[in-house]
Amino acid sequence: MYKLDEVKEELLNGLVTSNLKPQLVFSVLLTMFHGPNEYTSLNLKEFGGHKDEVNCVAFSTDFQIMVTGSDDERVRVFNARSCEFLCKLRGHTAAVKTVAISPDSKLIASGSFDKTVRIWQTKNTELLHCLKGHIKSVEVVCFSPNSELLCSGSWDRSAIIWQVESGLPFKILCGHENLVQSIAFSKDGAFIATGSWDYTVRVWYIDDEHFNKPVSRFVLKGHKGNIHSVSISKDGILASGSWDKTIKLWNIRNGQCLHSCVGHQGWIQAVTFSSDGTYIASASDDETVRIWDVVDGKCLKTLEGQTDQAQHCGFTPGGALVASGAAVTTLAIM
Repeated sequence: MYKLDEVKEELLNGLVTSNLKPQLVFSVLLTMFHGPNEYTSLNLKEFGGHKDEVNCVAFSTDFQIMVTGSDDERVRVFNARSCEFLCKLRGHTAAVKTVAISPDSKLIASGSFDKTVRIWQTKNTELLHCLKGHIKSVEVVCFSPNSELLCSGSWDRSAIIWQVESGLPFKILCGHENLVQSIAFSKDGAFIATGSWDYTVRVWYIDDEHFNKPVSRFVLKGHKGNIHSVSISKDGILASGSWDKTIKLWNIRNGQCLHSCVGHQGWIQAVTFSSDGTYIASASDDETVRIWDVVDGKCLKTLEGQTDQAQHCGFTPGGALVASGAAVTTLAIM
């Protein structure tokens, strides 16, 4: 469990700003969640600069850096605490659909409708690699826990695992029958989960034993809609969020479905575990963020009216919940 005073200190240390001008925003709700009856929401900041719709947002592990991707073909990097715009990353020739920051915060990855994945160095914003291998739009990128691998998922129904240092493909994962929309590595880096619009989640080996013929360890079936988000806890529990409006919790070791979490009235856009694995948060098109108990799958709290068309959620190291919603050209942390 998290101590409320520690979380308050984390949030208030350089985060609170004032005199913000109202505008259309890509909003981010930041909530101190300590338990079902202990939570506080704070309005914090706004970020702008994109010239078209913001499609994606990613935060560094310590929530110091924030990256956004847009239909304007640009990636923008911000200091999430000071609200300072740091740089703009150019190179994509079509909409940026997905962004990610490596766990060591040294790299930024972006995937685009132009079918490429780009890896940038945060220290000098130089392009490290332009990865070509997909034959359709890249919809998701995800770094491994040790930052040595990057996995990308595409409309071409495949996921490619890349070696970050060399920029060469390590494995190509085939088997899904539709778009690969979401990816998550296990915390030990042994497995990877891919969620697809074919309504399934596949769990794959990463070890060299299966290098020549990548095989999925499990094909998790049960959803009745597109899988839009997957996440894996430190204890090996996998969560899948679907457009069937449910979240399912799975045992990644045997493929057993543990719980089906029902309550959202809209498509599930994002799911994430707290760092201690106690809670899971889900963001939905129904303009709510829900927090669930991992043990019994019950909803502990519903946060309403804070985000429109929520697209992202994540927990800070101190236990604060960050959930972001849609807009047109600006992003705000509220």
